[in-house]
Amino acid sequence: MDNKAVFITGANGQLGRALQRVFPNATALSRQDLDITNKTAVDSFDWQHESIIINAAAWTNVDAAETEEGRVASWKVNASAVSNLTRVCRKYDMTMVHISSDYVFDGTKKPHTEDEPLSPLSVYGQSKAAGDLLVEQLDRFYLLRSTWVIGEGKNFVRTMLGLAEKNISPTVVNDQIGRLTFTSELVRIIDHLLSTKAPFGTYNTTNDGPLASWADITRKIFELSNHKDLIVSNTTTAEYFANKPGVAPRPLNSDMSLDKLHSTGFQSRNWEEDLRQYILNNA
Repeated sequence: MDNKAVFITGANGQLGRALQRVFPNATALSRQDLDITNKTAVDSFDWQHESIIINAAAWTNVDAAETEEGRVASWKVNASAVSNLTRVCRKYDMTMVHISSDYVFDGTKKPHTEDEPLSPLSVYGQSKAAGDLLVEQLDRFYLLRSTWVIGEGKNFVRTMLGLAEKNISPTVVNDQIGRLTFTSELVRIIDHLLSTKAPFGTYNTTNDGPLASWADITRKIFELSNHKDLIVSNTTTAEYFANKPGVAPRPLNSDMSLDKLHSTGFQSRNWEEDLRQYILNNA
């Protein structure tokens, strides 16, 4: 595949940085380079040499999305910008790869499959669901639903490693269940789908491995970083956010079926192995 014809949004984000390592010749732009929420800017951009848009841009501050300003920002990036990009894809006959989220579901089904009806609980989830519906109107698209993304920059693993270095024993929720998705794995999936010309459509795209709670993952982080002596105390989501106004509701179950992805020949990596490597690289 000629990655010169690949256009990447969200170039400065966790996923955007990882994508540029696999697609080094792609056009990768941040919001400062091209504001994809701006219809005029998007329409006036020269798209004639692009054949694939990988939309890695997103508003991901789920709690801030519950505020007056955050609602506007979340919908602009997660829905309005997607509308702009899908319009371009139609005009220039391009393929779109779009990154979605488990937050488009309410967390009641186990596991989540690609054809499950949308049921978002939060403003963030609603804006992502709107983006999904726009992408699904295209003829050629890969809509990828990920969970608990870990890459470069600020994320849960780095936060827990920071606590470990300070010998802090944290209290962590144990009733949200899912798997980590490392950006390295998500990029492998994108490269696989594009290079093998897998059937277009929606795919769940997380790491494989055992289901775990955030508390379980924290214990694994401490184990792998030689801080097994630190104690991780369990709490529920409701208890953790009690008396904290403005907190977005979260799906408690983020177990995503990977059967459809595996039917394309992709072999998923275990999140525990990728976590081990991630900690080694960031020690």
